[in-house]
Amino acid sequence: MQNNKEWQAAFSVIEQLEEAGFEAVVVGGAVRDALLNRQAHDVDVATNALPQEVKTVFNRTVDIGIQHGTVLVLEPTAPVEVTTYRTDGEYTDHRRPEEVHFVRSLKEDLQRRDFTMNAIAMRRDGTFVDYYNGQRDIEAGVIRAVGEAKVRFAEDALRMLRAVRFSAQLGFTIEAKTLQAIQEKASDIAWVAKERIKAELDKLWVGKDVYNGIKKLEESGLVSYLQGDFQVEQWKGFSVQNATCGWAYFALIQGDQWQEVLRAYRLSNKEMAFVKAVLGAFHALQKGWTSMDYFTYSLEELEAAQYFAQLKELMNHSQQSIREVQASLPIRHRQELVVNGMDLLQWSGQKRGPWLKEALQLILTAVVNGELTNEQNHIKDWFAREYDLKE
Repeated sequence: MQNNKEWQAAFSVIEQLEEAGFEAVVVGGAVRDALLNRQAHDVDVATNALPQEVKTVFNRTVDIGIQHGTVLVLEPTAPVEVTTYRTDGEYTDHRRPEEVHFVRSLKEDLQRRDFTMNAIAMRRDGTFVDYYNGQRDIEAGVIRAVGEAKVRFAEDALRMLRAVRFSAQLGFTIEAKTLQAIQEKASDIAWVAKERIKAELDKLWVGKDVYNGIKKLEESGLVSYLQGDFQVEQWKGFSVQNATCGWAYFALIQGDQWQEVLRAYRLSNKEMAFVKAVLGAFHALQKGWTSMDYFTYSLEELEAAQYFAQLKELMNHSQQSIREVQASLPIRHRQELVVNGMDLLQWSGQKRGPWLKEALQLILTAVVNGELTNEQNHIKDWFAREYDLKE
């Protein structure tokens, strides 16, 4: 798992720092994922070298967060974030420290981390530095705060939601005292920016045990301070690869209020459009999809809608392959229609107006339904007959 370019770049950076007389290790989620045999692409390095000292070791660096000790080293294989060992000053906004203090001690740096499983360091030789028994907790499948849980959550309230997200993502349980601290501090989640909350929910939706994560949201009390109705039992068996599908299912649970709820989480226009399409396909499925439904919605949108119907036990039989039905349609895209508005204006001698859009839609529907061949002469004859009838 440590053979990808990100790990190779990180080890190269560590080697160069060590040759310059400094200590350096891989830290954070990459180490946790290595112990879980999971692929990691964000491989961060921590060092006792000060930021300016780091910059003297490497030819190409970028100051991406130098006030907090982070320098981006531009290695040939992949960029690597290198952060100086530090302790954090006072937290006043439940999000970030007012100041940081650079230190030379790895133990002090690891002490400020959120959970024991994320407070393990790996040396270049593959050995681990584990002052807080993170390996033991990983083996036991336990999420435990480093030190005093209430202190960790007072520092950054998002850590509470991260604990829940990790429980869904990894299938871990939350240690009793850590869970109790979340219950006591749950209201502090209101301090956290909606964009940060959305990023955690994005990861929760694609976790391997989403149902457990939603249960923990309720059990922790966080659900009372988050927008929307989570309806725990609705998530049994839920599993998707795409976070936006998670938002679509969450939207389905909200009913008519889904747009208001999802806007609170700052979804992009593209994400909102996907959610709206999936909900449209889901409701159309209740009556049975028509050829126009297969034409209108994408494969991904239809598959998501079909999956939701199966989850809600609204379908008790397998349908014909969506991909096969779409492939059998006369046309797949509106641009394939051989006529356009200019053709209709020329044939009719009429001025532009609402009728033009309606006529094009009627032609498109007839072609998709196989009632009209997608050939210009056939469509012209059909249009002439329809136009005469309207006269």
